[in-house]
Amino acid sequence: MLDINWAATFQNMPPELATLLIGMIPIAELRGAIPVALVSFDLPVWSAYLWAVVGNMIPVVFLLLYLESIAQWLSKRGRIFQKFFDWLFARTRRKFSSGVQKYGLFLALTIFVAIPLPVTGAWTGAAAAFLFGMPFRRAFLAILLGVLIAGVIVTLTTIGIQSVT
Repeated sequence: MLDINWAATFQNMPPELATLLIGMIPIAELRGAIPVALVSFDLPVWSAYLWAVVGNMIPVVFLLLYLESIAQWLSKRGRIFQKFFDWLFARTRRKFSSGVQKYGLFLALTIFVAIPLPVTGAWTGAAAAFLFGMPFRRAFLAILLGVLIAGVIVTLTTIGIQSVT
């Protein structure tokens, strides 16, 4: 996960705020926030989970509301942005389409976000919801459910690894 020492980067702030901020970062999301909160910040499990989930969901609101406008505005400003969004949207459609056909949009989005691997989180889920024209409330709920499930998986995995070492 991008060889960054998140604990050191956020060491001068309260651990709850640091956990929330790490949860907001694309790719890191709660997959990075929960282990750092539990291992480096020594937060209680419930606190690490709560702050990571809240941090992971904050950008979702803005992405769902403004992604289309931002993508259109940036695409008009430069060819590099247009190429990036074309690549991102084509990739998201390709990875997500078979799940939509198999499970339906809501369940596919929830499962996609719930898998705690890089680029399957809330940020990409919001892009998928936008691409498939999912209404805000349904998209937010599907992503929230996925984030909650991913948070449980990451928390249990982190606790399991800690108990082995």
